Amino acid sequence: MQLTRLLVPTFLQTLNNLSAWLDKATAHESAKNADFQADALMSLRLAPDMYPLAAQVRFVCFQSQEPAYRLRGIEVPQALLNVRAEGWKSNEQPGSLADARARLADAIAFLSELPDDALDAGADRQIALTLPNGVVFDMTGEQYARDWSLPQFYFHTVTAYGILRNHGVPLGKPDYVSHMFAYLRPGTMPQN
Repeated sequence: MQLTRLLVPTFLQTLNNLSAWLDKATAHESAKNADFQADALMSLRLAPDMYPLAAQVRFVCFQSQEPAYRLRGIEVPQALLNVRAEGWKSNEQPGSLADARARLADAIAFLSELPDDALDAGADRQIALTLPNGVVFDMTGEQYARDWSLPQFYFHTVTAYGILRNHGVPLGKPDYVSHMFAYLRPGTMPQN
């Protein structure tokens, strides 16, 4: 499989889903409480020692765009590294719901503009992934996409989903895989 056709549609559909979850969370909380402050969503978390929703959104945005640079042999730009750094600081500075929406919109726009084969030549590229703690992973582009990029992206996506569900937002499997309805065979949807 070509890396562009694997990664870009996967990232785009999930980024759009995450954006819809934020809309649903805002509507849900507003219906429960007229005094609800939407930015309060950004500080929600699953456990005290985990990053809040604000970080998860930033990390999802970072993880969706980072491969587009690494697989093309382009240095990850400082602006994108800043998104990741904002995630690390989100305990103290969670930012606003508008910030989260802007990060998602930026990631969607960036990925939407990539050429259809933009990442494919990077499958055999040697990638050295250096983590902030100094650990270095050496792998091919294909290994990076399969073993790092997709798992990291989904980890933060599922964590964002879990945070919202844990705080009562009525999300379900159809919200997580809403893109699957494009493949639904007519007449097979159960009727309640």
